[in-house]
Amino acid sequence: MTLGALSVAIGVIGAFLPLLPSTIFFIAAAGCFAKSSPRLEEWIVSHPQFGPGVRAWRENGAIAPRAKMLAVGGMGFGFYMFYLGADPDWPLALAVALTLACCAAYVLSRPTPET
Repeated sequence: MTLGALSVAIGVIGAFLPLLPSTIFFIAAAGCFAKSSPRLEEWIVSHPQFGPGVRAWRENGAIAPRAKMLAVGGMGFGFYMFYLGADPDWPLALAVALTLACCAAYVLSRPTPET
């Protein structure tokens, strides 16, 4: 229950901060509430703004095109800020770039929700 409430709090914050995703935290919260509070799980799943993303993920592992674009763009921006701010040696920069590229490939490989 506590982890679900924390995930909801971070998700709400993410709804207002441009680089913090919110849907992933609502997905996590729904998973936590599935065991601890079915009423709160239903509230998330039926929420008009966050519910469709949670349901699409649960049903098909799907991510909306706009969410994919924002996620991959956020990863690119994050790497750019890391590279400028940390001035890493090339092995570390390459490792981070490859990790983010794998994450981006996973996000892009997910199906698009059916409407």
